[in-house]
Amino acid sequence: MKNTDIIIVGGGVIGSSIAYNLMQDGYEGEITIFEKDRTYEFASTPRSAGGIRQLFTTAINVQISRYSLQKYLTFPEDMAVGTEKAEIDFKQRGYLFLAKRGKLEQLKNQHKVQVKCGAASELLSTEELLHIIPELNTHDLQGGLYCGEDGYLDPYSVMQGYVRKAKQLGTNYIYEEVEQILNERGSVTGVQLRNGEIYKAKIVINSAGPWAPILSEKSGFPIPVVPLKRQIIQFDIAKPLVKELPLTVDPTGVYFRHEGKSLIVGFSEKVNPGIDFKWTRDFFTEQMWPILSNRIQNFQEAKIVSGWAGIYSFNTKDQNAIIGKHPELTGYYLAVGFSGHGMQQAPAVGKGISELIGKGRYETLDLTPLNFERFSTNNLIVEEAIV
Repeated sequence: MKNTDIIIVGGGVIGSSIAYNLMQDGYEGEITIFEKDRTYEFASTPRSAGGIRQLFTTAINVQISRYSLQKYLTFPEDMAVGTEKAEIDFKQRGYLFLAKRGKLEQLKNQHKVQVKCGAASELLSTEELLHIIPELNTHDLQGGLYCGEDGYLDPYSVMQGYVRKAKQLGTNYIYEEVEQILNERGSVTGVQLRNGEIYKAKIVINSAGPWAPILSEKSGFPIPVVPLKRQIIQFDIAKPLVKELPLTVDPTGVYFRHEGKSLIVGFSEKVNPGIDFKWTRDFFTEQMWPILSNRIQNFQEAKIVSGWAGIYSFNTKDQNAIIGKHPELTGYYLAVGFSGHGMQQAPAVGKGISELIGKGRYETLDLTPLNFERFSTNNLIVEEAIV
């Protein structure tokens, strides 16, 4: 039986951001992260599309993204280890949501929320859309919602940047799987590993991504999160586009962007909950290519380069993260259910959890709307712009 002060289950981008922020904010205790996937082969972050956007429908998500955006702009310097910067290849090419005829009013309402929160969100006419993507087929479109500050980055480099910096600051990484969160008389006491070892701690943070709900339920505290597979396909086209793409979201939900000289495309397919990393070429040819080729003529001659699948930690209640203390178990903290937004929200979540533990309250950004209690009080924060 071993002792530590804070245990973080899951050493991906969220868990490592929490550890980094705690150490950076002056936490003097010992932080131990348990990560079962030493190479991060199946981690969700490096399998994501790497988008960072402020174009959300809820104020709290816009505010979180605005904070995170500023952190990613200075990330290479902030996360430098020695003289080696943490380069993340952040390309501010924008985010673009396209609107079909009759749907522009929805984007107008979203635009009001975003502007009120300080985001540089713009409503664009069909003519203005062509300035951004000259090849775009706008025959069924009425306009779009665009933010030029947004864009995309290399999510694997972001995750590794946090991991390396957290380690440099003194965080202890142990590459073993947590079997169960232990508790006695309403308080956390530590964790038991799959190999049988027990680590004692008064604070346990669950940031285990798609595996978080399994762990929490096994410990007697179920959370409304399920794992859902999401496929991304990389492809080449015969005739290059005139301009580099923003991360563009079609009205159908299909999204696409440049990935070097190639392109990637994804879509929130309807699948049964579960951990599944299979990807298929049929998903591209049958579901995404017809939409792509209709939207941009250059996509009609496409060749698949590769593909992969990652896992969304999908919050079934309101598609938003669950952050903060669990109300029924003292010392148990949650940073789960990001529904595909974990990488872009990691800087703000790490800072918030650090303040909640170190100061007993949020100071930089009030994340209270995303607490667990909202499910019992029915104060849901429904996010409509889920990609």
